[in-house]
Amino acid sequence: MQKRKVRAEKDLLNQDEPGKEVLPSRPSEVPSPDSPEELVNMYRNKGKDQKKLLYTVIFFYEWCKSCGICSALCPQKIILQDETGKPSIEAMDNCIGCRFCEVHCPDFAITVKERFPDRRRKNSGSK
Repeated sequence: MQKRKVRAEKDLLNQDEPGKEVLPSRPSEVPSPDSPEELVNMYRNKGKDQKKLLYTVIFFYEWCKSCGICSALCPQKIILQDETGKPSIEAMDNCIGCRFCEVHCPDFAITVKERFPDRRRKNSGSK
């Protein structure tokens, strides 16, 4: 408690004008655009430099009762149901990792994990 009082007193002493609060300055990370067109281009190119995260969806078929909630709630519509009603994934790379299926599954039969690209070198058969 004593340290907080000392800091508050130091902050009050360092103010330029009495009654005016001094805010810490933070450097701006985003450059300001000069025109609306530049703002639109900055927004469109925002995600281009970042790598796409990959996710793996794992189903525990022993726990699944084939209710279809996961396939109904998937925003990317990658979870489909097979002829028995069990969920299956069509294109795993299109999963955005929202975890709606995992959160809303009444049987806790779905797990969504972040996956990483293959880190090992592919062996082409030659040494």
